[in-house]
Amino acid sequence: MQDKTKALRSGYNPKEHMGAMSVPIYQTTAYEFRNSQHAANLFELKEEGAIYTRINNPTTEIFEKRFCSLEEGVGAVATASGTAAIFYTFANVAGCGDNILVAKQSYGGTLTMAAHTLKRFGIEGRFFDVYNLEELESQIDEKTKIIFFETIPNPAIEVADVQKIVEIAKKHNILLCVDNTVATPILCKPLKLGADIVVHSTSKYCNGNGSAIGGIIVESSTAAQKIKENPRYSHFNEPDLSYHGLIYSELEGAIFTLRVRLALLRDFGGAPSPFNSWLNLQGLETLALRMEHISKSALEIAKFLEAHPKVKSVNYPGLKSSKSYENAQKYLYKGMASGLLSFIVESKEAAQKVAESTKIFSLVVNIGDSKSIITHPASTTHQQLSKEELKAAGVDEGLIRLSIGLEDTKDLINDLEQALSLI
Repeated sequence: MQDKTKALRSGYNPKEHMGAMSVPIYQTTAYEFRNSQHAANLFELKEEGAIYTRINNPTTEIFEKRFCSLEEGVGAVATASGTAAIFYTFANVAGCGDNILVAKQSYGGTLTMAAHTLKRFGIEGRFFDVYNLEELESQIDEKTKIIFFETIPNPAIEVADVQKIVEIAKKHNILLCVDNTVATPILCKPLKLGADIVVHSTSKYCNGNGSAIGGIIVESSTAAQKIKENPRYSHFNEPDLSYHGLIYSELEGAIFTLRVRLALLRDFGGAPSPFNSWLNLQGLETLALRMEHISKSALEIAKFLEAHPKVKSVNYPGLKSSKSYENAQKYLYKGMASGLLSFIVESKEAAQKVAESTKIFSLVVNIGDSKSIITHPASTTHQQLSKEELKAAGVDEGLIRLSIGLEDTKDLINDLEQALSLI
């Protein structure tokens, strides 16, 4: 099936749910077992089925299968947020004394997690520039457990050379995780390009209307291939005493996401609400159509900004002037670069003035909404970073980030024009 069909049909058979055309919301905490043996079989993984909504839920399972189909993975597990998906991905492979490698051009919350929060768990965050891959490879050692970067980082909005990073990860037999939130599986499929794990904040483009928080982890078959008999991932290859001595590497299929479900969701509890999974399913149905419209609109707005005398520079991979243009053409579907763009004005004060003066754009820190959003990252999403960290992440104090929605492009351009005229 093609993506537009998958987004509407994958993972669900109405005949198995009383013929309901809309996926039912299984808004329940627990499930009644047929008998004691049935319960034991479920907990021993001898039989598939719902156990407890912190572990699995029928509505969420359909969402997982549908998203997995779009990313062309072999397994998926949904989480309560995108940040939870990233944390569980790191925690699934790294422990005290280990390190992870994270691109400097990443979302501020991810950078803070890697640099500070995980440090309290004894996990060291190391950082690399996606345009200096020697910096990446020079930091790899026997304790490195995962490499992480974003297809279109927020708010740097650049496209890395995915193939080169894949080659480095393969060379050292290290898991590679890609945050594909901004590109979505409609514009880029990192697993097909050689990544082992993909994560998303489904709160963004997947949901599409800002109504539900969520995240998801999807794995490729290559994840298990790298894990099995690999001393970097000894805990996958040894008995898990917290789960009856289960050895994940002896199982077939999606062992990375299975361990997230059985160990991390079980112990940390960051599971999605069934209702939020249902809301995200509704968003998936129109994702392909929205991403095409949003990408075309964003490119037109980027061209307008690039020609504006009060704009110092524009970050949008769809522009021919962008240093990411060739990578965008190579790795993104038809070169469409999603709806996230940023531009720089003369100062922090000017940027704040523009952000406060729009009439249609909403001053909000979310992205991927059907309604267009304007943000000043240095004051909000990245305010926890030092000036040096802001620079490394590609966040100028005069940078304004836009998330283009579904409004008429002319109206959005006119709104930006009047706001820029005030500085």
